[in-house]
Amino acid sequence: MASREFLKILSSARLGDVSAQQKLAHAYLTGAYKTPIQPANALIWLEKSYNSFKNQGFMEESFNHLEIDKVLAQIANIPLVETINSPAFGFGWEAFWRLAEANSNSDTNLAAKWQLVNLLINPLHQSLQTELAAWIKKNAVPPSLERLSNLGFDGFQKLSKQYLLELAQANSPYTSNAKELLIKLQPKNEALSSLWQVWQKDQDEDALLQAAEFGLTVAKLTLGLRLAQLDGREGAAETKTNASLKKAAHWLELAAKDGDRDAWYALGEIYRRPQFSGYSATESDRCFDRAADLGHAQAQLRKGANLWRKREKNEEKVRGLQASYWVWQANQQGIAEAKELLSKILESCPDPKKNEWSQLAQYAEKAINHHAEYKLDEDWLLLCHRIVIANQFNFSKAELLLCEVGQLQHEHCVVVDIRWELPKILPRLIQIETIQQRRALLAAGKTFAGTEINLEGNLRQRRYRFDRVTHWLTNTFSKNPILAEAVE
Repeated sequence: MASREFLKILSSARLGDVSAQQKLAHAYLTGAYKTPIQPANALIWLEKSYNSFKNQGFMEESFNHLEIDKVLAQIANIPLVETINSPAFGFGWEAFWRLAEANSNSDTNLAAKWQLVNLLINPLHQSLQTELAAWIKKNAVPPSLERLSNLGFDGFQKLSKQYLLELAQANSPYTSNAKELLIKLQPKNEALSSLWQVWQKDQDEDALLQAAEFGLTVAKLTLGLRLAQLDGREGAAETKTNASLKKAAHWLELAAKDGDRDAWYALGEIYRRPQFSGYSATESDRCFDRAADLGHAQAQLRKGANLWRKREKNEEKVRGLQASYWVWQANQQGIAEAKELLSKILESCPDPKKNEWSQLAQYAEKAINHHAEYKLDEDWLLLCHRIVIANQFNFSKAELLLCEVGQLQHEHCVVVDIRWELPKILPRLIQIETIQQRRALLAAGKTFAGTEINLEGNLRQRRYRFDRVTHWLTNTFSKNPILAEAVE
């Protein structure tokens, strides 16, 4: 059942409120307000918002351009493959190409390129590609895409392959996926396929070698692992000769160049072997790091553990932050050792009901949800958000008052650093474990983003405001039976 907040936003969006339309699209993309995730609906509302900004003439042109850019940034995050049957697909198709063809390497530019690549040339979406080819024949290319008017479906696919190569070579969140897709798209003629089948069926070493020589990545990896005896065969010797390890490194390097993360990890182990003439701890760490970057779980754990051991020597603003990120990544992939190490690096407080500010936070949430009714000043509203966050992550009073809310959230944890005011209090790293925690951070971040830097004042002023606000919250909600029942 839709929440009241969602229904309010939906009502405003239907009346033409562009801000509400964008919020509605965000809800359909993220599942906020308990909304079913429906990218096609998100695209429909973003089209309405976009058209409103294009058609409304009462705003300054510079403001309109800024808002249009925000809409396009939202569009770039929509999974295009899930919108092909949407009434707004034509709008989305044009928008993605506009973003992809922009002369920049911005996040929206790269995201748009990846979405187009995924739809047009990923073998997983062949049925959708057939539908898309038919759609392109029936629909004229918009004037803004006139340069692409004569491409046709094959031309769009060719351009997408260029994008794929760019993404594979760039350092972006899509690099790993782009490299994996490149591997899937390697030419596989009948001779190559038959050689691999012979190897799998009969374990024919000659067939494996030929498949590797013909360029099959998985064959290069398999051959390298066998030569290094890292393929898990029973009865394999613990050590190999330098000659065998050199051959293994050769094939694994070829597989690694194709973007294979297992090859990078195996190379890291070979460079650590004393009997290998190319022994190098530095090169080994580099290989493990590349494997970690490509998503190898054990490599991520290894990198994180290494950073944690060297945390005293590493030059980073908050010690352990980098280590926690890589260990968290390994933990996300189910590595048992990672969970244990993560508990040593990050604090955990998933149950806000057990924390010090639990009752006060409930009152603060009520005040935030109805701040217009209570006519809360902006500084009071900010403090209410601070109380909610403090309860979600079990902050001390000093951390509650002084934390820089806009800098708290990282992908996997919250970094609480108040040394700018209290130098002797060490930073804390707290794991983000629940949806409620992320929502609290998101809501507070939006509120704080538009405020003046000095609005909250110094520590003395914050303490005084804290006493007044907590007194008002307690009196307002604990002594009014109707309001107290609503809070519960």
